[in-house]
Amino acid sequence: MDKMNNEVLLEIKGLYKEYENKKVLNNVSLDIHKGEVVVVLGPSGCGKSTLLRCLNGLEPIQGGDIKLSGMSLTDKNVKWQEVRQKIGMVFQNYELFPHMTVIENILLGPTKVQNRDKNEVLEQAKQLLSRVGLLDRMDAYPRQLSGGQKQRIAIVRALCMNPEVMLFDEVTASLDPEMVREVLDVILELAKQGMTMAIVTHEMNFARAVADKIVFIDSGSICEVAEPEEFFENPKTERAQHFLNIFEY
Repeated sequence: MDKMNNEVLLEIKGLYKEYENKKVLNNVSLDIHKGEVVVVLGPSGCGKSTLLRCLNGLEPIQGGDIKLSGMSLTDKNVKWQEVRQKIGMVFQNYELFPHMTVIENILLGPTKVQNRDKNEVLEQAKQLLSRVGLLDRMDAYPRQLSGGQKQRIAIVRALCMNPEVMLFDEVTASLDPEMVREVLDVILELAKQGMTMAIVTHEMNFARAVADKIVFIDSGSICEVAEPEEFFENPKTERAQHFLNIFEY
């Protein structure tokens, strides 16, 4: 908790989202502080991934408000291309361009969208690739990489945009078990360095290790918010107790 401060970076108030008249998120309110790691847990289909997609403007909302550093993201004049440079997101399916090398994938956003100097971005990319143990793969194509390597590249690509907050949506879900650890280690390292993050995961041990705050969602509503030790040792709601009993961690 020492790395966190009192500044609210993302403020979610009364968020309401529906698909075809079915409530997906119902009156969700949550503050994410600068430097805080929030892990969102809950059963499949409860609205976890939808919440992250709303924060990144990938899903329209029908009610409530989302603020980034006090600026409302529900204003019709919001330029999402600019906002997404501040709110990075990594998905479970990598989304790397197959016809481009690793380094070309990474350089594309910073040079084309942010108009940054290529040499400056290249230096940053090399440093990040070195940190995740993949500097020697910078000229490889995605088809030549393992799933865990692709996911680490996707994380580096997002970080090269210098975001203020990172969203991770089940980034290990499509990985073989032996590849999961290498991706989770990268995220743990980001947490130690003070990156603000919201993470959706089914990896309970990882959630317990990385989180400053656990948010438990069921049926589109927040049922419980707690520090990780409190949540895993003494969940307050019957629904959370039942959820944790399914997992061995």
